[in-house]
Amino acid sequence: MRALNYILSIDMGSSGPKVALVGEDGSIAARAVRPVETLSIPPDGAEQDPADMWSAVTDAARQVIGDTGVGAESILGVVCESHYFSIIPVDAEGEALMNCVMWMDQRGAPNALELYGRHPDTLEKWIEVHGLPPIPSGNDSLSHILFIKSQRPDVYERTHAFVEPMDYLVAKLTGTVAANACTVFPLLLTDNRTVDSISYDDELVSRAGVDPEKLPVLRPLGEPVGTIRPEVAESLGLSSRAKVFAGMNDTQAIGVGAGTFRPGQGGINIGTTTQVLAHVDSMSTDLASAILSMPSAIPGRYMAMAENGLGGKLLEHFVLNVVFSKDAFADHSTEDAYRQVEAVVASEAAGSGGLLFLPWLTGLQSPVIDPSARGGFLNMSLSTTRSSMMRAIVEGITFNMRWLLPSVERFCGHEFEELRFSGGGAVFDEWSRILADVMSRPVLQVADARYLNARAAAFLAFIQEGLSDLDQVESFCPIKARYEPREENRDTYASMFEQFSAAYERNRPIFEALNAGVSLSVMGN
Repeated sequence: MRALNYILSIDMGSSGPKVALVGEDGSIAARAVRPVETLSIPPDGAEQDPADMWSAVTDAARQVIGDTGVGAESILGVVCESHYFSIIPVDAEGEALMNCVMWMDQRGAPNALELYGRHPDTLEKWIEVHGLPPIPSGNDSLSHILFIKSQRPDVYERTHAFVEPMDYLVAKLTGTVAANACTVFPLLLTDNRTVDSISYDDELVSRAGVDPEKLPVLRPLGEPVGTIRPEVAESLGLSSRAKVFAGMNDTQAIGVGAGTFRPGQGGINIGTTTQVLAHVDSMSTDLASAILSMPSAIPGRYMAMAENGLGGKLLEHFVLNVVFSKDAFADHSTEDAYRQVEAVVASEAAGSGGLLFLPWLTGLQSPVIDPSARGGFLNMSLSTTRSSMMRAIVEGITFNMRWLLPSVERFCGHEFEELRFSGGGAVFDEWSRILADVMSRPVLQVADARYLNARAAAFLAFIQEGLSDLDQVESFCPIKARYEPREENRDTYASMFEQFSAAYERNRPIFEALNAGVSLSVMGN
């Protein structure tokens, strides 16, 4: 019996990397997590030190490889996926020239608005050619580049290429500065109309005012970027023949790992934010519902993505700032704030006693774009408890996704027979049950959901090596459980959802009056 082959898979999240050694049978031999600090730069800036990213990745990788005892020759290579709409300017050797400008950074907003001012048809042109227009709030990578050009001209002049985090890591691993159709999408400068021949669009680049020589070279999606640098291989305990595979963004990895490339399959991802995911055969944009298609990590396909707004972040906010807060009243903080969350949610009846939670704390993104919308609890009474509030938060996030689901199905041209549930939310069995009830669809809860991204990226690398194929996705990304909608909760949730959508319409004028002039923050990744 031959020895198992492995891929070292790096999932570079906003809070730091998860690194896993994934076998060709889908097993994880070892895993490690490291934190990376996000630096807040008031009023609108957010950055991370690329050196901290690289140090965290290499430290975690050394632990993972050392923990397993797997021989270097059995580790075929490395694959990276990461958060996106984040930009790192690098020199020709792939060394960072300044901090990474993160996806939540809005300092490029004036530059995005100036672009619309210079070219009144910017919206139409970008949707036609790329699929996603520059975001007025400045949360996209093009806006970050323009911010650097206007505010850090010294860095701009020295920049060899502007790259996303996964391509920065690939450059550090290989010495090759490059991107591909998946990783370059957030720069908003490619013609994506023909998925197999994506290239920079001269007119978009010219209109944006970005020097074309500062854009990363585009490499084929299905081919390795190169082999690992000998000194890096020695440092990590890898063979110098180990390949470094093409990267992708985390949403693209999730879309593959959740099996949304299969007919009739849709994906629900609840992490910091929430998305409804699917695959389509052509580029399209539904601007009114904020749904778009981007190149898939599967060559020849597009992935439909609808960003629904905050998800797990809302649960975190309530747990840390209400339940276990540390403030002038008292210090209720604890080491294990989430231990009882599932039991508390399960202890409350469906509908939370008529309590509604509106989840739009940073604005409403889809299926309606409304920067002024805000959140809160509706219909509180003297019987309201923290437990009912906790369940109402989970239900409110889920109602928001039900509101979006029909728009995504129309975008894809068919209804989803079942929904695959991934992200940190999928750790909770009770949330899976609520999702099935609210959506009135079977829900398949992904196993080991926090490592879905790493498994999916490794799965694609094994496909490139001819050691797997798309039909084996459930070996790499198995399903923990299947949940059917419960008939006893159907009427309760139908009634609650009707009032949820009505609550937005009735409160819309109030939101507009209280929050005039605010901008919508894109809270992806």
